[in-house]
Amino acid sequence: MAEPVFDGRLPEKIQEEPLVLSSNGAHETPEELVAKAIAPIKREFLRPPPTRTSNQKDSVLDVNAKAPKSGLVKEKKSRRQLKRERRQERQSALNLCPEVAKTGNISSCSYGDKCRYSHDVEAFKVQKPAELEGECPFINREGPCPFGLACRFSGTHKDGDPSSTCTEGRKSSEINGLSKDVQKLLWKNKMKFSKADAVLKSLSLLGHKKCNIKLSTEKEGKGQTVSKDSDGIDENGVTQMAADSDPFLVAEDNNPDGISTSDEQRPLKKAKSVVNDECSITKVDNDASVSGNDVEKICIPSEPETAMDTLPESDKSIKPHQREKKLIDFKEKLYLAPLTTVGNLPFRRVCKVLGADVTCGEMAMCTNLLQGQASEWALLRRHSSEDLFGVQICGAYQDTVARTVELIDQECIVDFIDINMGCPIDFVVNKGAGSALLTKPMRMKSILEAASGTVGKPITVKVRTGYFEGKNRIDSLIADIGNWGATAVTIHGRTRQQRYSKLADWDYIYQCARRAPDTLEVLGNGDVFSYLDWNKHRTDCPELSSCMIARGALIKPWIFTEIKQQRHWDISSGERFNILKDFVRFGLEHWGSDSKGVETTRHFLLEWLSYTCRYIPVGLLDVIPQRLNWRPPAYYGRDDLETLMASDSASDWIRISEMLLGKVPDGFTFAPRHKSSGYDQAENG
Repeated sequence: MAEPVFDGRLPEKIQEEPLVLSSNGAHETPEELVAKAIAPIKREFLRPPPTRTSNQKDSVLDVNAKAPKSGLVKEKKSRRQLKRERRQERQSALNLCPEVAKTGNISSCSYGDKCRYSHDVEAFKVQKPAELEGECPFINREGPCPFGLACRFSGTHKDGDPSSTCTEGRKSSEINGLSKDVQKLLWKNKMKFSKADAVLKSLSLLGHKKCNIKLSTEKEGKGQTVSKDSDGIDENGVTQMAADSDPFLVAEDNNPDGISTSDEQRPLKKAKSVVNDECSITKVDNDASVSGNDVEKICIPSEPETAMDTLPESDKSIKPHQREKKLIDFKEKLYLAPLTTVGNLPFRRVCKVLGADVTCGEMAMCTNLLQGQASEWALLRRHSSEDLFGVQICGAYQDTVARTVELIDQECIVDFIDINMGCPIDFVVNKGAGSALLTKPMRMKSILEAASGTVGKPITVKVRTGYFEGKNRIDSLIADIGNWGATAVTIHGRTRQQRYSKLADWDYIYQCARRAPDTLEVLGNGDVFSYLDWNKHRTDCPELSSCMIARGALIKPWIFTEIKQQRHWDISSGERFNILKDFVRFGLEHWGSDSKGVETTRHFLLEWLSYTCRYIPVGLLDVIPQRLNWRPPAYYGRDDLETLMASDSASDWIRISEMLLGKVPDGFTFAPRHKSSGYDQAENG
């Protein structure tokens, strides 16, 4: 795709808009500003404070009071309404059949009149949005553009008639996709997990499915009490986890500890899919996936004979020794943290170009992976440029984690598997996963032992210093984590209760690194925002293998270049704009060059811009380097584009996206996921 030429001038509308004024403490010294965590920006770049009378202030306050608080947040729609809208969208002429769009030939669709998509090519051309500037991102690939007529750059295709080109032979640079055959097995709960079940059985954990409890339920009209565990028979005679009549009835575990008494009633809920605990993964061979005709052959309704049953008594433990595992040396490597929402594949590609050594996919939930959810499996995708790549998973129980790592080991090409035991999100913690595991050392032990014993790939773990503020506890577990099977641990220097408030406690991270055994690599995480931060942590604690970089990479992804070149890069607005262009090109290759792919790319670009606006150029600061906790006052950039990039207004982020991806659709709104309630309707212009 040809890159749009930027001449340093912004659109006329942007240049004529008045700049917002704000107070900035211009009469304080840089040292006083730093003490207050305010960025010490040079005085000539500061915006003067506004001069308003008291009446003007009151009128402004009245206007703000009348503004809707949730103007940016889209109205929540019911499932029925969403289903109706999807049906109407499919019937629209804009929703052209992918096969017809690819070839331009109506007869190419094998479904014919039964196809749920439109086959009206002429109507599609009339309603198709205007083409975007630049070239198709797939123009230099083997074969034609996979989106054909639907591509927003179709005018640049080499052959005007898509039907005249061959649709075979196009190679993708991404791997770790979920095959349809495996997805169908997951949907039907007919996967077999032989390795995981054997390890769980050897550890006496096979019977602990979610939680080993007794339930008492009263049969209506009979007064008969039926006692069962999570795999037992309910009052209707339905097996809880493997019912054929209703496989969607599952017991909901509302107790993070997984401990309950026999008189506790666990409510039943409907689930989309439940993984059958009695089945296990089996591959026909290492290279071929299971076909639909072979599903019934490999799926045995009764519990199959496991590998453990055929071993001699002295060889019952099949857990590989630590020395037999393929270890990864994280020493001095620049590690891009797994970042929710923004740490997508195109962003990781940008960071690889700028110097990152190790990348890791976004956190994926084990239960969703075992249910075959395509959106969750997309988080495991890997680009060919990611030479040292891992995936991060999150689960609350040893059986789900063990089966997930076996599934990933069979279906994906990864270098390591990271288990998240530090996520502070309430939804995750309430399920007993993430940071909730920090309060359950025995649960941590069973998860790590089961996962490390199931696969030969390195198992790493990410934790926080503790759950409650002022009650750090990882130092007492650091030696055990290595003995339980983890090869590396990343310690985020905050507790779950702190979230991202206060600075990371690196002294405590150093203490943990010094206590760790030699077989366990320790990485630190928190507030690394310059090469000086990196150097300091490595010098102060040689026992640290490396540092994981998270928000620092979101705000300035060129931090990897700065560390490798040992300098503060006073990057220009034009260079930053080129990085955004790279992201857009990578995004169109990943999400697609049709209208849906363009808008998906725009959405994730806007999510990223909600972080990059926090960056303050080096040339504007009185004190360098910038710290993560500094609050920037309102300031002018050295040119119009730099000023625009410093704006914290969603309307300005949208304007930047329009410079790269064309005008937004009518009625477009955006609220950053990490700050959805922090903006009002005026932000969308």
